[in-house]
Amino acid sequence: MDLAKLRNIGISAHIDSGKTTLSERILYYAGRIHKINEVKGGGAGATMDYMDLEREKGITITSAATSVFWDGTDINLIDTPGHVDFTVEVERSLRVLDGAILVLCAVGGVQSQSMTVDRQMKRYHVPRLAFINKMDRTGANPFRVVEMVRDKLDCDAILMQIPIGKEDNFAGVIDLITMKAYYFDGANGEKVREEAIPQELAADAEKYRHAMLEALAMYSDEMMELMLSEEPVPEDLIHTVVKQAAQTQDMTPVFLGSAYKNKGVQKLLDAIVRYLPSPLERQITAKAHANPEEKIPLSPDPTKPLVAMAFKVVDDPYGQLTFTRIYQGTVSKGETYFNQRTGQKQRFSRIVKMHADKREEIDSAEAGDIVAIMGVDAASGDTYSNESKYCTLENMFVPEPVIKMAISPANRDGADRLSKALQRFSREDPTFRVFSDEETGETVIAGMGELHLEIYVERIRREYKVDVEVGAPKVSYREAPTAAAEYNFKHKKQTGGSGQYAHIVGKFEVLPESTEENPNDGIYEFNNKVVQGRIPKEYIPSVDKGFQSSLSKGPIAGFPIVGVKCTLEDGSYHDVDSSDMAFQICARNCFRETFLNAKPVLLEPIMKLEIEVPTAFQGTVAGELTSRRGMILSTEMQGSTAVIEGEVPLAETFGYSTDLRSMTQGQGTFTMEFAKYARVPSSIQQEIIAEKKKQLVGAK
Repeated sequence: MDLAKLRNIGISAHIDSGKTTLSERILYYAGRIHKINEVKGGGAGATMDYMDLEREKGITITSAATSVFWDGTDINLIDTPGHVDFTVEVERSLRVLDGAILVLCAVGGVQSQSMTVDRQMKRYHVPRLAFINKMDRTGANPFRVVEMVRDKLDCDAILMQIPIGKEDNFAGVIDLITMKAYYFDGANGEKVREEAIPQELAADAEKYRHAMLEALAMYSDEMMELMLSEEPVPEDLIHTVVKQAAQTQDMTPVFLGSAYKNKGVQKLLDAIVRYLPSPLERQITAKAHANPEEKIPLSPDPTKPLVAMAFKVVDDPYGQLTFTRIYQGTVSKGETYFNQRTGQKQRFSRIVKMHADKREEIDSAEAGDIVAIMGVDAASGDTYSNESKYCTLENMFVPEPVIKMAISPANRDGADRLSKALQRFSREDPTFRVFSDEETGETVIAGMGELHLEIYVERIRREYKVDVEVGAPKVSYREAPTAAAEYNFKHKKQTGGSGQYAHIVGKFEVLPESTEENPNDGIYEFNNKVVQGRIPKEYIPSVDKGFQSSLSKGPIAGFPIVGVKCTLEDGSYHDVDSSDMAFQICARNCFRETFLNAKPVLLEPIMKLEIEVPTAFQGTVAGELTSRRGMILSTEMQGSTAVIEGEVPLAETFGYSTDLRSMTQGQGTFTMEFAKYARVPSSIQQEIIAEKKKQLVGAK
């Protein structure tokens, strides 16, 4: 394979910018499919949206890979989702790609998810082209969109084309490099017709061409000299400068079209081949296993030791599919390779090229290619090599989940299938977590947003035929004393035979709160002050054990008790009837009967929240946070973004991701982590106790 004629690219954008529609046209013009299907409406649905749920909802949920051939060049193409809930799909795709297409809506321009995708592209240093789609829509204005890209994404966006006609009359594009007009004829725009520029647009074309050359001259001394001496700039030089500036990510060339109306896609394909890098033009390094500080440069040479990254794992009816990008060396069917994370040797039983959900078996694949391996036990981000402990590739960024909900099978016979489904999805998606809440006994799933969890619940119902019940997880409250309470308690059971006798005297006190340095402080402490053998030494640990066993259920609402210091000061014993068990029972009963005198209250988990919103929404978001019993700690301005730090009770955060997005037109993001426990206001405490009693009655 000639690596100079290979491109690995992804299509990324905000929701509903037309990524999947664009990839459908690319497949059609490259001869990969022979009929265009639309994302929405009748028909079979877009090729790259192969899941039933994707076709029903008209959204992309998982990234899909395919390969096409255009102008003598192989293009591996990955179509990614637009929703922020599926951000890991974009993250892991961009991690292994050499170039990308940032699709923008000609009306909406740069939207919130465009900014997220832009950050991801910059994080992995991926060169990109911008494609302003939906040029046929009312209100389409590519010049305004280019200004938005410059302002909001802080990059030098340069128009390579201008439109012929606009909105309903959008007919084609004028190429500012060749100074020719291009129209897209035929039932599906498959015939590209080249014409002279229409007379009425000649002056505009000259104006925008001059602006393009002036902008490009900043990246080339040779072009600058030609411009200053007012000599014509050769086409080849323009192409060279665009390619170099795009590949160093200094500038973003901008193209126009309407994928739905079949206009402009072929010229975008030409630009992909001409300007985006081949694997030979990318510099990739790996960390040496022996010394992680040492960087090993990788070259796409099929004869060198293999270095490949498993960037996505999918379970399907035929076994596990591991999507892999090969950076160096060759993989061959039936050979064994080392997983650098686990050190295990694994056999690559089958290698396939993917086309959405269809596959084509191959015997080997070389550096630069993206393939799927069948039958290996890998996790997202694993590195493979044919040498043990050779090197590891830098892993991808995985954001922390922000929302949780409880899940359980509606019928007992679905428990096994539910467990299998949860295991599979948590292996496939690093942002989908599953854990068991020790206190409530519930299985809890966590993810990036309500849509994220909703989709997984629906997939469990359909793919595993399990009827599940979901609900908001219960908040883990705590109970804590607020005052000291003395106790003097005797346990006596002497009715024939060996009896039980234990007597303890002391007090319960309030412990100081735990801190970040000492998170285990403030839970429980036992202090022995017994002197002169009033209680034999061997019974002292029994008293401690009895108190500790009482901490799991408090007297107010049955929540665990924290923040109590139990001091044992005095007591008495019986030579025959006292025993280890007698003192344990005595301590337990004493705690249950006397602890209420310490005036216990409920504590709730408080979360530390960091919210990033455009300054225009700062007041609304801050006000809404206060209405959730939240407290704002600080506000900082970073350009046009406000960063609000605050604390809010966990019970008030359910549904917050959705509310924040609706308050900020989808532009607000937040991160949340546990901060501390704090006292629940008394009115809310009464509600919690009443709710708990209702649950207990229901359980009986």
